[in-house]
Amino acid sequence: MNIFKPIINWLETRACAPAYSGMVLGAIAICFFAAAINTMAGWLYVISAVSFSLLAIAAFLPPRFLSGISVARLPIQAVTVGEDLTVELEITNSTKKPIRLIQVKDILPYILGESIAQAVEIIPPQDTYRWQYYYRTQRRGIYRWENVEFATGAPFGLFWSRRQHKCAARAIVYPTVLPLSHCPLVDEIRGEDCRFNYPHGRPFHTASEGITRSLRPYRIGDPMRLIHWRSSARMGDLRVRELELVTSGQEIIIALDSAGKWETENFEQAVIAAASMYFYAQKNTIQVQLWTSETSLVRGERLVLETLAATNPLEDTCNQELPKLPLIWLTQNPLTLSSLPVGSRWLLWQPVNSGEKQVVLNRDYPGIAIEQEKALKTQLQQKLDIAQI
Repeated sequence: MNIFKPIINWLETRACAPAYSGMVLGAIAICFFAAAINTMAGWLYVISAVSFSLLAIAAFLPPRFLSGISVARLPIQAVTVGEDLTVELEITNSTKKPIRLIQVKDILPYILGESIAQAVEIIPPQDTYRWQYYYRTQRRGIYRWENVEFATGAPFGLFWSRRQHKCAARAIVYPTVLPLSHCPLVDEIRGEDCRFNYPHGRPFHTASEGITRSLRPYRIGDPMRLIHWRSSARMGDLRVRELELVTSGQEIIIALDSAGKWETENFEQAVIAAASMYFYAQKNTIQVQLWTSETSLVRGERLVLETLAATNPLEDTCNQELPKLPLIWLTQNPLTLSSLPVGSRWLLWQPVNSGEKQVVLNRDYPGIAIEQEKALKTQLQQKLDIAQI
């Protein structure tokens, strides 16, 4: 059957191809017709004629059923690894007759997984059938596909016909973001104590806490705790404090060595670490940017997540030089640690089968050597080591 499979596929996608039951019925019809010629028996002619008529109808109708179908795809919302993609298709019957017993298959890219199929019993005339399915994601990435296939053997299942429609899809699967309670790599990037130098020893994380910048009249919805009662009593109406967010002027750069050579497992951990540190810094109102070899510097939650979803090892550098500022360097190549800007930190992944680590002492660049047997979240929250690689 493998020899005839390309021929059958060609027939199914351009006209129709006989199913096994159709081939059996065709062989029986030929035998009855041959017997009728040999015996000149009228009833044999009738049986063979009915069989051939049935085959002709079964071959004519499937392509006709598929000719009036159109399909549209709703936008796919981005998800994080391990969550379900929600895919929705709208299948429209533009004919004046109902379409029955068709199979719809969304042709997914092989790297994402197996294609999903759904049987549709009936689509009324001039009506739309909405098909929604969920697909559990296994790895980050930006996935694109465009083919939706319709197949039917109606009404008798003797012949099958298939047609593909272009319906572009783009699904983004973000890397996992670990919830970090603290991260010395970020907290100590600016020196011995690079945390914010807050007045009065109190950190301010949101615009609802901070230094009073000015007073303004009270508006409905303002928190009662922001009312400045002394000024309100003096001026005769309620006055509310406008607060100023306290930040330091220095910015953190998280740099991923995406142009280097990586083992797959190590690179996936590096992407998770970059995303986790970026969101930890944002949560603590630290100015932060992400750097990769292909995109250079990017900022913003959505853009950073899309960049990390799309990045891969051995990326083209596109003439993007590493910033000459203190940064957090994520790499698998220990030779790159000696050329980092002053004040930088690092995360180093050793190849899984590298044997014993070589030791090169460099006290200018403290960081963390990631160990495969330990949880990544725990290691991102541990104290920094002097560079021993």
